[in-house]
Parts: sequence; structure tokens; C-alpha cells
Amino acid sequence: MPVRLHVVAFLCLGWLSLDLGAAEPAAINLWPGIAPGETGDIGPEGLLPARPNATKKIDRLGNVSVPTLTVYQPAEAKRTGTTVVVCPGGGYSILAMDLEGTEVCEWLNSIGVTAVLVKYRVPRRKDRPKHEAPLQDAQRAVSIVRSRADEWGINPERIGILGFSAGGHLSATTSTNSDQRAYETIDEHDQASCRPDFAVLVYPAYLVDVKSGELMPEIRVDKNSPPTFFAHAHNDGISPLNSALMYAALKKAGVPSELHIFAEGGHGFGLRPTEQPCSKWPQHCEAWLRVRKLIP
Repeated sequence: MPVRLHVVAFLCLGWLSLDLGAAEPAAINLWPGIAPGETGDIGPEGLLPARPNATKKIDRLGNVSVPTLTVYQPAEAKRTGTTVVVCPGGGYSILAMDLEGTEVCEWLNSIGVTAVLVKYRVPRRKDRPKHEAPLQDAQRAVSIVRSRADEWGINPERIGILGFSAGGHLSATTSTNSDQRAYETIDEHDQASCRPDFAVLVYPAYLVDVKSGELMPEIRVDKNSPPTFFAHAHNDGISPLNSALMYAALKKAGVPSELHIFAEGGHGFGLRPTEQPCSKWPQHCEAWLRVRKLIP
């Protein structure tokens, strides 16, 4: 008989119950065939070596040409019906699949939220905007999740998106471009809206044009943009103005949002516990989700 291990780990964000004997959820291809615009010339997908002098372990996935989504469900008794589509960061070059992916799904499950991890296309495609292929993948993911809400036992009106760094830019772009689908619709899934109902952006990158100091053209904030939670560090090399200026635009448009800029934390802190105040962003985000009545 196989041995099942059950580990309960204490982190600063609460108790996470991890069933190590449970099977890994199956990945679902986002596209029925080849993804839009793919030419098959980027090489085999796989984990890349750690960066020289790296201070933390990160699973760096590269050469993604077959994008997928993977659904992580909380324990049935804890399910709230709220879902979050998770977009890891990595500069549109790689995906930080554990630090900003599976670990985030575990946290979301711990507060009763269904997590959908998106493995979007990287690295940047030649002769295409850096975010074009990832935006197609993210929009398609939101539509698939909404179209399968009954099947997965989730509320189609409580589907959010969460992203880190480049994944934060992707989440912001997805949130503000639902009226302009980045690909031709192909099946019944695309009949469902690709608009997230809320967004969580953690140290988002590329939101601001460094020359003009204004939001990038693809960040099209208006009154129909979803409520958004921001977390950034003041000493991040990716300026917190990325979060602050988008927050200001949302405020001007009358969209209720929340901004946290922590004194310390740098870039890429994920939600691994440290002594720095940025480690508290998951608790602040959970409180915001409760205020928005997205979780009980």
C-alpha cells in the first residue's frame, strides 16, 4: 500500500496544509491546436539552470510554446466559489513557476480560493510585442475558466487575476483590454468574457513608460477596469511608480482599489516569509478580498 504523507507547515501567512500524497492536478492545453502565431522555433521546454549567485531557489521554466492552465482546488469544505488566475513573473523570458506560481496557489487554496496557474508563452517572440502572445494566453485562460465554472463549481462572476513582475504587467493588460481580444475567437469557450472581476498586482513591471513617465498604451484604465490590489516595495529596482500611477488612474476613473508600498523588500519576494514588512502583503490582500466580499 502506498504511503501517504501529510505535512502541516507554519508560515507567517498562516497554516498551510499540504497533502503530499495527493496527485498533481492535470494541466489543460489552452489551445485546441498550435497557439496563435507559433512557428515552433524556440527549442524544447524545460527548467533552466539557476542564475549565478542566486540567493533563493526558483524553478525557472523556459521555452514555453504549448501554454496550459492547471486548476488547484481547495478542500471542498473551504471552497468559497472565488477563483484567481495566477500569472508567474520572469521578465517575459522565463516563468518563476514555484516562487510566483505553485506556492501562490497553495496560499490561495488555504483561504478557500480556487487557483488556476497559467503557463504562458515565453520567451518574447521575435517581431512581436513582448506581451502579445502571453496576453492571448491569459485572455484565453480567463474565458476557459468562466466557461467551465459550473463544471468546476466556481462562481463565474468572481474570477480574478494575480500576477508578479512581468506577470503583473500581463495581469494589468488582461484587466484593461477585455474589450479587445488579442486573437480571433475559435470555439465556445471564447463566448465567455475574458474580463477579470478583480486583479492583484504584486511588484508589477512595465506599466510605466520610463521616458514619458506615463502609463504604457496597453494599460487602458477606465471606469470598467476591475478593482485592483497592489503590493510593491519602495526600494524595488522596478519602480513602485508602476503600481502608484496605475492606482492613481484607477482612482481617477472611480474604480475602488488598494495600494501598499512597503519600505523594504526589493524585487521578487513572492510570499516566502522574511522579517521584512513586504511579507505581510498576503494578509493585507486577504483582508481586501473580504472587504470586497470575494471570500467570507
